Amino acid sequence: MACSCRSLLSFSSVRKSQPCIPLFSPPVSQKPRSFTLALRYRGVFLICSNPRKFRASARSSMAEAGTEKGKGKVKVFDSEEEVAVDLAKYTADISNKITEEKSSFTVVLSGGSLIASLRKLVEAPYFDSIEWGKWHVFWVDERVVPKDHVDSNYKLAYDGFLSKVPIPPGQVYAINDALSAEGAADDYETCLKHLVTNNVLQVSSKTGFPKFDLMLLGMGPDGHVASLFPGHPLVKENKRWVTFIKDSPKPPPERITFTFPVINSSAYIAMVVVGAGKAPAIEKTLGKGQDSELLPVGMVSPEDEMTWFFDKQAASKI
Repeated sequence: MACSCRSLLSFSSVRKSQPCIPLFSPPVSQKPRSFTLALRYRGVFLICSNPRKFRASARSSMAEAGTEKGKGKVKVFDSEEEVAVDLAKYTADISNKITEEKSSFTVVLSGGSLIASLRKLVEAPYFDSIEWGKWHVFWVDERVVPKDHVDSNYKLAYDGFLSKVPIPPGQVYAINDALSAEGAADDYETCLKHLVTNNVLQVSSKTGFPKFDLMLLGMGPDGHVASLFPGHPLVKENKRWVTFIKDSPKPPPERITFTFPVINSSAYIAMVVVGAGKAPAIEKTLGKGQDSELLPVGMVSPEDEMTWFFDKQAASKI
């Protein structure tokens, strides 16, 4: 089956099947307003943007949780603004590292508040430092709705990020929203396999699943990632690359999603979590007195490196 997931960046092209040039936003200089302190504890790095305001007990509990579950680096900032600045530097650094080594940089986006936290990438100095022409962009999950629908992760990413950077339209891979949820999932998986054949996308030598260079992910208040929800059978899916859900606990009900074997075959994952409403799920996942329930976010474990980006509200219970 030929894949049809490839999409242009503009909504006019979605409606009229005509290519268009991505829009740009003028670079604006922005400097971080705080400093960071990196602590090494039992092989795990904990980074706090304002160590005088962050309790030593919180630092200790996060470091221990990271050690026990192999969660990698935990970064805590005073504000979401500081999260966005550091996330831009992190993303640009990985992009530059990968694009020096090969001709493609495969990036996976989620929806939700993650897109807003990418806003600093379109500003100086990051905008001009990135080889946008090598980026290939995918979605970890998508709602089965038209691309210009308010619930579309594609629309969210286009409005907030993709329309402002010169990524070639043919390197942005949206779902075929004319298909059913099952059909869209099959089509997206076929598209990924086609890109593996063309050497755009690599395969993990450890798992045999596609190995994306970087996943930029968020988390729901219930601890779900992608469209993998607590207690749902899809959390245990270990054969498919892309699967579908018709009974999502969160509307809209029909979605497609990467499975955990694909997520965890990634080289790098940034988990970006902001806001007090997500603190209980983070407490269950990284807190010292962890709940016996394993939330989906606690199952995320990339092959190379995991980095958590928190504002102090999201980290308030750890």
